[in-house]
Amino acid sequence: MTIRSLITAAAVAVLSISAVSQTALAADAEAARESITPAFAEAIANVPGKTMTALVVDYAPGGKSSPHRHGQAFVVGYVLSGAIRSQVNGGEVHVYHAGEHWIERPGAHHTMSENASDTEPAKLLAIFVADTNDKNLVTFDKK
Repeated sequence: MTIRSLITAAAVAVLSISAVSQTALAADAEAARESITPAFAEAIANVPGKTMTALVVDYAPGGKSSPHRHGQAFVVGYVLSGAIRSQVNGGEVHVYHAGEHWIERPGAHHTMSENASDTEPAKLLAIFVADTNDKNLVTFDKK
């Protein structure tokens, strides 16, 4: 093999490893995101103009949500399994375990919501009470 062939082969190997690494990093970043599944949405019979909506949020180990707001909705987060690390409005960081809950008042800024474990999945039920016309219940911060 000539020097030129060795250099070319080395360059191709480096570029291939770089491309695979970038793909792996992107896949890891995507895997760390939450998965959101609608559970139900029901008009509240005795509160005209209001709807109760629930979403199931699944976190893979180490998974997290970007900082976000829920507009003028009142929110209850209830941990179904695992443990969730949460911070609202820059307050104290708290870890909630299965069976525990927290609230977010209308307009609150949810600055941290993540799986507290790097080895076990976690799941929460997010319950919203919002104006029936409000269909955008989660607004992520602009990056």
